[in-house]
Amino acid sequence: MNKSPRVLVVEDEPSIAELIAVNLRHSGFEPVIAFEGVAAQREIDAELPDVVLLDWMLPGQSGESLTRKWRANERTRDMPIVLLTAKGDEMDKVQGLNAGADDYVTKPFSTQELIARVRAVLRRRAPSASAELLRVGHITVDIASHRASVDGEAIKVGPTEFKLLVHLMKHAERVHSRTQLLDQVWGDEVAIEERTVDVHVKRLREALGEWGVAVETVRGAGYRLTAQASLAKKTN
Repeated sequence: MNKSPRVLVVEDEPSIAELIAVNLRHSGFEPVIAFEGVAAQREIDAELPDVVLLDWMLPGQSGESLTRKWRANERTRDMPIVLLTAKGDEMDKVQGLNAGADDYVTKPFSTQELIARVRAVLRRRAPSASAELLRVGHITVDIASHRASVDGEAIKVGPTEFKLLVHLMKHAERVHSRTQLLDQVWGDEVAIEERTVDVHVKRLREALGEWGVAVETVRGAGYRLTAQASLAKKTN
């Protein structure tokens, strides 16, 4: 029997935390509740969750600072994080994504949307198994082992960035609009803003280091991955 995905709910409002937990349980997940950062860290130290639902505004450490802390730690670097935030402004959302969150849900939210987003990040975390070995220019990806490297040196790539990289490598030299990338990488089951693509492209470029220039911005059209990248080029 397959183990239910473990979801750590970090929310300081008990009524909201319990509502989320009840709906997760009814949807086949195993919820665990923590009311602040220290308790959340204890849960993570005991067992790495499959997904973290993390409130932005917490007593003590904020959700943003916890996200940055977990992204900086090798054990929790690839742990999917969905921010729960009452901050609806675009820059607040971008700030959360830049901190390392995979997605965000703005309060008040529907439980159906929340469950859909949890399922979406789980799918992005584990791309379909394949024996394919992809090579484009200086970049290599082994899909089966979920490893990426540049000039033979392993690089750290988050689950969403890995899926984005695989898609771009499978269709190298082709220009992909933000809408196309949202459909192919994120899927169309949840509404995600196009600005999200820009944030994840930025993180992918950073992971690729000096060869991040291979992910080119095509003004007015979208992005493409090219084997013809030159270090003399500058990404946009």
